[in-house]
Amino acid sequence: MKNTQAHSAAIKGILGTKLGMTQVFDEQNKVIPVTVVEAGPCVITQIRTIEKDGYEAIQLAFGAIDPRKVAKPEAGHFAKAGVTPRKDVAELRTSAANSYSVGQEIKADVFTAGDVIDATGTSLGKGTAGVMKRHNFRGFGDGHGVERKHRTSGSIGNRTTPGRVFKGKRMMGRMGIETVTMQNLKVVKVDAEKNIILVSGSLPGAIGTTVFLRTASKSVASETTQKAGA
Repeated sequence: MKNTQAHSAAIKGILGTKLGMTQVFDEQNKVIPVTVVEAGPCVITQIRTIEKDGYEAIQLAFGAIDPRKVAKPEAGHFAKAGVTPRKDVAELRTSAANSYSVGQEIKADVFTAGDVIDATGTSLGKGTAGVMKRHNFRGFGDGHGVERKHRTSGSIGNRTTPGRVFKGKRMMGRMGIETVTMQNLKVVKVDAEKNIILVSGSLPGAIGTTVFLRTASKSVASETTQKAGA
């Protein structure tokens, strides 16, 4: 799982496991649906610098894995960082990379209640789907002699000219299992002792999958614009 984030010192991030959904009550006694994420602990396995890599970033590793299931190049990478092999690795771009060190642990308290974040994960797999489900096509009506064609896509191109189907044509096929990012979600609560983060709303992916939580890119861009205008 590899992701990058816009260049800013204010950006923080952590990898975690989606545990499911529940609900909590706010100060006005309103119900807030939340997703429970077991966030971290993550370990920093590499620090990228402008001099060597052309940009600044930190590499986060998360999740225990049997060392026998790790390829030799990956095992060497983890050994160089002085950490045990991990299941998932993600990259977080930040201009404060020099403030981190290889082997440093990142825990759930990297975020606090009220923070606005983006969440990236792999969406649910839904198998082979038709154009109505996959692309929200309207389908055909029931009248005017339509028979057994109600959920089809219709024409997919001309005959002689151009004589082929253009790439990217929306058709039936596999649906889901794609990298999805949900933006501007609010951190409702952080339990540092249990490494639990409650995020408002739903997150992409099935229960047990890995999600990447990081500072919302739009909020960082807004802060940068305001500072530039001042």
